[in-house]
Amino acid sequence: MRYYHALSLISLLSLTACGGGGSETETPTPVTPTPPSLTRCEQGSELTVVSTSSSIEFMTEQNYFAHQTATIIAKIENRDSSGLDFTWQQLSGPTLVLTSIKSPVLAVQFAEAGSYSFSVNIQSSGLNLTENLDLTVSEATSSLLTIRSGHQVVEGNNASFRIDRTGTNGDQIPSNISWCIASGPEVKLDVVNPERPQFVAPTVDTDTVSILRATGTIAGESASGEVIALITNEAPITSQYFDTPVARTFAYKNSSPYADAIETCVYSNQLTSPCSTSKLPLLGQLSGGTDKAKIMDRVLVSHQWMGDNFETFIDQMDPNSDFANLLQSVTSVVISYDVRPSFYWVVTGAIYLDPNDLWLLAQERDVINEAPDYRSNFSNELGFIMPWRYVKNNEYVSDTTPRSTRTNRTLTQLSPDLSSLLYHELAHANDFFPSSTHSSLGINSQTLLDHFQRRANAGELISDLLTVLFPLTSNEMFNLAKVSFKGDTANSVQKAYMPDDITQFFSNDIASDYYAYSSTREDVAMLFEESMMSHRYGILRDVGVTDRPENATAQTIIVDWGQRGRIGQNSLQDRAAFVLESIFPTMNGANLISNLPTPIAMTKGESWSENLTISLLEKSQKSSSSQQHSTSEESRVHPEIRVSGDRHRREN
Repeated sequence: MRYYHALSLISLLSLTACGGGGSETETPTPVTPTPPSLTRCEQGSELTVVSTSSSIEFMTEQNYFAHQTATIIAKIENRDSSGLDFTWQQLSGPTLVLTSIKSPVLAVQFAEAGSYSFSVNIQSSGLNLTENLDLTVSEATSSLLTIRSGHQVVEGNNASFRIDRTGTNGDQIPSNISWCIASGPEVKLDVVNPERPQFVAPTVDTDTVSILRATGTIAGESASGEVIALITNEAPITSQYFDTPVARTFAYKNSSPYADAIETCVYSNQLTSPCSTSKLPLLGQLSGGTDKAKIMDRVLVSHQWMGDNFETFIDQMDPNSDFANLLQSVTSVVISYDVRPSFYWVVTGAIYLDPNDLWLLAQERDVINEAPDYRSNFSNELGFIMPWRYVKNNEYVSDTTPRSTRTNRTLTQLSPDLSSLLYHELAHANDFFPSSTHSSLGINSQTLLDHFQRRANAGELISDLLTVLFPLTSNEMFNLAKVSFKGDTANSVQKAYMPDDITQFFSNDIASDYYAYSSTREDVAMLFEESMMSHRYGILRDVGVTDRPENATAQTIIVDWGQRGRIGQNSLQDRAAFVLESIFPTMNGANLISNLPTPIAMTKGESWSENLTISLLEKSQKSSSSQQHSTSEESRVHPEIRVSGDRHRREN
């Protein structure tokens, strides 16, 4: 499954990205039960093949209904889709949101009944064809389940679907949900959550259509729906770096002088050796690298909207050019629906972003795979949780909308999560290759890995120097981090630790977050991320130590110790200032850190949720109007708890 790919990358990092991080052990492969095979539906389904005057064929559903998801597939007769470039357009009909315009599969939801027309252009070497397709959409005459959404998935990669909830507020959950195969190959479907089934696409000899059908009950009435996946046949995997299937991606700017390089060097099952800096240099090795157009020349995506949203963010939400400058230390930016969690990788010099931090429209979120983080159960045997959240004015600033609620969001709502993610992942890139090194790296036959190993062996990385100057000292936390973030088995002593033990280990040391103990590289990234979020946005990070009840929620976990804005604590200031000045040499790190807010202590014995309102503003409001506070607390959104390190893949 998808997390095996993640583990392959981490195992390679253990070999190639050591240095100041001490000895590393290979992360164990988690054992997960194989989901059962689906049964065949009593009545099958088939797509209709629509021929054209050229070799393009369309595969369409037998009927299309208003307000329902729909799928159209384009193909070249007697040929698989590998190596072909697709571009879809809507020609007529009420305007639709098209999220997969570069895929052989166009998934849409028709706004209303009527006539619609689309065109597709298919190109490859010696091929350039365009054809149109006209469709008629009818009103539905029976209850239908809306399932999101049809898409293309490479054989061996993860796929997920989701059934829409109904009702005015989207709070009516279809019941008695069952799934079957209406057409296509055998599929082993994980239906632990029947609203959100997941499967690994089976191996196929040629591009193959899979149609799954769900049946259920809505308000006492039986309903059904189908969802389509095109499972694509791919070239054999030859890469030791990406040795399990990755999604198809493409250069966001096809006119980029680096389009071919980023398509072959940073996210490919055919990458057999790291690319040289002459083929794909860091942005900062070239003049004018901070120019937005040159940054976008290095973006690789699985869906066009991912690049569109990233470009808009860089254009509108980076007033201090922090990200434009930090991006000078990467070769490229990869945004793909199957990246989870986000990470930076020195072998390719790229950052890999989970698009869950980039969607603006509900239709964009629909295409993001929901495979869980492979590390989800690593800490289950420990008796504590170390949650975190970003807050401002006693409120969450991160998006808290559950996936089951379909809604749009604004750039302003997106910004806190994406900004903190970029500060973190780009801190890794600048730890390894800060701006002071760019002119000395050279654009030649050497690889970034060659340069990294030389710098790491000499102890020149920012993280190496931080560890020498301001080392963390809690061996207990270092060993616990191996359990939480590397998958080591907890020993009897670790299992017996209570929250107050963890409080003593952590609060008396000088890490800003538990994740800092996973590696020296993460120590740097956490210091930089929290410092910049506080400085630029006035957004503070909460970190705490709580118990681990069976049903762990923000309301049920009880705080033993916690702080808001720990980065402002006196004992951490020298460390944070050193990191800031090393990454941003023109910044007065010491002055910046000294002006950050003084940390606020959480209230021991209260829940994580109750400790949301600990800033002075809220305390004043409490004293003036307890009834007002009670009302606001009842309506307050309580998202799932976030645990340390859950947004990032460990950098050794």
